[in-house]
Amino acid sequence: MVTKLNSENYEKEVMQSEGTVMVDFYANWCGPCRAQAPIIEQLAKERTDVKFFKVDVDESVQIAAKLGISSIPTIMVVKDGKVEYLRAGMMQKSQLNALL
Repeated sequence: MVTKLNSENYEKEVMQSEGTVMVDFYANWCGPCRAQAPIIEQLAKERTDVKFFKVDVDESVQIAAKLGISSIPTIMVVKDGKVEYLRAGMMQKSQLNALL
């Protein structure tokens, strides 16, 4: 399951979390974001060792600005509170799985 985050819970759920976390930065109006979402949902069902989250950049502008996110979809992987990967662009399931 992919849980939606906002400014109130992002820091705790992502940056203060132990283990591996994947965050999908998206917007509802973004076509590639809509195509990326089911791929991440499928991966979330298969990978119980990873926490999956999504952040709507239109609703959480401060988070996107802090991370310098200017293009979406953007995928971020955080391991034990450290950003290991941050890249814009749609990715296939095999590419996402390889990041984890």
